[in-house]
Amino acid sequence: MTAISRRRLGAYSAAGAFGLLLTACGGTAEDASAGSDAGGEGAQSGTVEVEDNHGTHTVEVPPASVVATDNRTFETLEAWGVTLTAAARALMPSTIDYRDDESIIDLGNHREPDLEAVVATEPTLIINGQRFSQYYDDFARYAPDAGILELDPRDEEPFADELKRQVAVLGQVFEKEAEAEQLGADLDAAMERVSAAYNGSDTVMAVNVSGGEIGYLAPTVGRALGWTFDAFDFVPALEVDGASDDHQGDDISVEAIADSNPDWILVMDRDAAVSADDPSYEPAAEILEASDALSGVTAVTEGNIVYMPADTYTNESIQTYTEYFNELADALEAQA
Repeated sequence: MTAISRRRLGAYSAAGAFGLLLTACGGTAEDASAGSDAGGEGAQSGTVEVEDNHGTHTVEVPPASVVATDNRTFETLEAWGVTLTAAARALMPSTIDYRDDESIIDLGNHREPDLEAVVATEPTLIINGQRFSQYYDDFARYAPDAGILELDPRDEEPFADELKRQVAVLGQVFEKEAEAEQLGADLDAAMERVSAAYNGSDTVMAVNVSGGEIGYLAPTVGRALGWTFDAFDFVPALEVDGASDDHQGDDISVEAIADSNPDWILVMDRDAAVSADDPSYEPAAEILEASDALSGVTAVTEGNIVYMPADTYTNESIQTYTEYFNELADALEAQA
């Protein structure tokens, strides 16, 4: 049976097995109030030193005014009850309640951002990244007194470790270390399930479906799923010279997919996150599973197509991958 991931995962709360050393200045995280909301009444202020992609920063704990633009962080911040004063709400999927919260100033999307709007929030912390990473210097100019953290996965590091690093740092800032550790432990557990269930010989292809077209997500470099080939030692059904990390994937014909005859197809449905309400939207499942050219492909005939959560393209959080890997493990185990 074809596996389709659905939102959302439950809350995370227990302690796990990873974390980063917390060094406090002018007050420890334990000294600060344990309230969930940033800048809540009665919170005792302090600072904590954390490291991001640019080095070491001293950050106010709890931060009084939080701005967020990094899509990977929205689900985590919301689950932890963090109050935002401004955010890239226009980029948020419908699964994130912040999107429709009019009390949060909308900074727009990365193509036409309203960066100056951040000034009115007097931010003490800006969690920047992904599509907004190009505006780091602009935020530094508009909010010179704010701490700016960027925790995008670094190319030279294992992607899963980078997802865990991101929530670990945020856990320090928002006094959610145990919850952050649990998010990491849950991802590890889901990945261990996939590794144990994969037989080491079935061929795998990853694709993105956008605008009714199928894009090839190459091993290692492909958007969202390329890194899974290295993480799980998947055998690629097809390898293409000059592959890229383009957000829509590289051009590929259905005939090329059919000729490579993958045993498994992993799918990101880009349009499910950005244009599902459009009358012209075609779900990835309809495009792949109704294709005559792909009707004889093993992944299709055996139902071995596993779709990422519908909001993946505008989420890509650690929770997204944990959910997806559990779905993938379920499918692999069912075929064992």
